Amino acid sequence: MLKKVFFLIFSLLIFIIAVRFSIFFEFQLNGIQLDTFKNSLIIYSALTLLCFFIGELTKNYSQVDKIWSIAPIIYVWFFTIYSEFNFRMVLMSFLVTIWGIRLTYNFSRKNGYSIYFWKGEEDYRWKILKHRIPIFNSKHIWSLFNLTFICFYQMGLIFLFCLPILVAWQGEVNPISIYDWIIAFLMILFIITESIADNQQYDFQSSKHKKIKNNKPLDGDFKKGFISTGLWKFSRHPNFFSEQLIWVTFYLFSISATEKFFNWSIIGCILLIILFYNSAKFTESISEQKYPSYKTYKENVPMFIGFKIKNPTRS
Repeated sequence: MLKKVFFLIFSLLIFIIAVRFSIFFEFQLNGIQLDTFKNSLIIYSALTLLCFFIGELTKNYSQVDKIWSIAPIIYVWFFTIYSEFNFRMVLMSFLVTIWGIRLTYNFSRKNGYSIYFWKGEEDYRWKILKHRIPIFNSKHIWSLFNLTFICFYQMGLIFLFCLPILVAWQGEVNPISIYDWIIAFLMILFIITESIADNQQYDFQSSKHKKIKNNKPLDGDFKKGFISTGLWKFSRHPNFFSEQLIWVTFYLFSISATEKFFNWSIIGCILLIILFYNSAKFTESISEQKYPSYKTYKENVPMFIGFKIKNPTRS
C-alpha cells in the first residue's frame, strides 16, 4: 500500500522536474513559436480544469480517458496551423489524427462515451485503488488526487508526448526526407498492431460476456477468463506496447528535423513508458486475483514484447 502511494507521489515529482527540465534544456523558440507554445499551455490548462470539475461534479473520474485520443489531435494541428502548414508537421499531424480517430472509435465501442458527455464507462481501477488504499476514501484527499495525478499529471503527459512536433518546427535544419517517410511507415505499422490487439481483446471480451449471458459452457481462454492467443501469446499487453512505440516513433521526427538524437521533447515518451509500465503492473495485480491461471500466463509471456518460452495454457 505504501509502495503505491510512494509511486504516485514520485510520479508527480518526476513530472514536475521533467517539465522544468524541458523548459530550460535547449528551449530556444522564436517569437511566433513562443507565443504558440504559451497559447498551447492555455489549452492544456483549460482541458485539465474541465476534466477535474466534470469529474468532481459527476463522480465519474474517467474524464481524461474521454479526451486521451482527442487532445493530441488538437495540440498537433494547433502547432501546425501556426507554422503555416510546415510539410513535416502536416505529416506528423495527419498520423496523429489517424491514431486519434482509431483510438476514439475503440474507446467509444466499449461505452466510453455517452450522449451525456459527462457520463460513460468509468475506469474500474479507480474503485479498486480506493479499496486498496483506504486514505483515498477521504473526499478531500481523493479530490486532491483527482486534480494532481488523474488530471494535471495525465493531461500534462499527453501534452508532453505531443511536443516533438514543436521541436520539429523549432530546430528544423533538414527538409522532409526518406527518413521521415520511414518513420511514418513505422508509426502506421504500430497503429495497425495496436488496432489488431484491441480488436482481438474486444472480440474475446464480447464473446465471453455473450457466452456467460446465454449460460453457455466456457472453455479455453473463456474458461481462464483472459485472452492469451493472437498477439496476446507474444505479449501480455500488445496494445500498450504498440501505444508506447507509436509515441517513441513520433519522437523520431524531431531527430530527423534537427539531426540531434536527444532533445528536450524525449521527456514525453519516457514518462509515457513509465506510466504504462506501472499501469500494466496494477492491472495485472487485479487480474491475478480474478483469474487463477494468470500467474502462469505471466511466467510464460513477457509483459510487452518477446516470444512464448513455455506453454501459457498450462494451469
